[in-house]
Amino acid sequence: MPAPKPSTLGPLQPNRFRPPRGQKRVYLPNFTLTLLRTPFAPPNYATFLTPLHLNKLDLKDYLYNLYGVEVLSVRSYVQQARVRQDKPGARLPKPRRWYRPRASKKMTIEMPATSPFLYPDAPTDFTPWDKEMQERALEAREKQQKTMGAEGSRLPKEDGKTLREQAEELLKGKKAWRPGWTDWDLGGRPKGEVGAGVGM
Repeated sequence: MPAPKPSTLGPLQPNRFRPPRGQKRVYLPNFTLTLLRTPFAPPNYATFLTPLHLNKLDLKDYLYNLYGVEVLSVRSYVQQARVRQDKPGARLPKPRRWYRPRASKKMTIEMPATSPFLYPDAPTDFTPWDKEMQERALEAREKQQKTMGAEGSRLPKEDGKTLREQAEELLKGKKAWRPGWTDWDLGGRPKGEVGAGVGM
């Protein structure tokens, strides 16, 4: 009986052992991806802030199905948070009780060079977002937190400074003193202000 002939190998298929793409059905994703601004990265790289449970295949499938982005490779990095004393939100942080906040995970994807992604320029006019009012509110909140702390009683108070300046002006004769009740009428309103229904 003749010996069987050895089977000839066919041409190699480079994409044969690649995991399937676009076949995982996710109808309502329960995670949030945050695109980070990376000005020093090449235009065909993008970095995302992802949940800890998200893996590389999930990210590739998500971007392909939702945005049509072809991902060549993914690199992930888990960044541990800095150790701090006590848990956040504690009124009086207890010393020597160490607590490490939750870590964060970042993923960097590589896209084809033929389809680069350019991050939009940072806005220069923040009027639509009312940034000035938010900054003033943040400054007022920080001032209030400083006065409410243990060192708040030692800080100079703005009311005391104003009263001191008014007293110096009275002593120097720049302003004449008069009782405050003279600025109000009998109805409890400042003089010169006409209330509703007056003179009807």
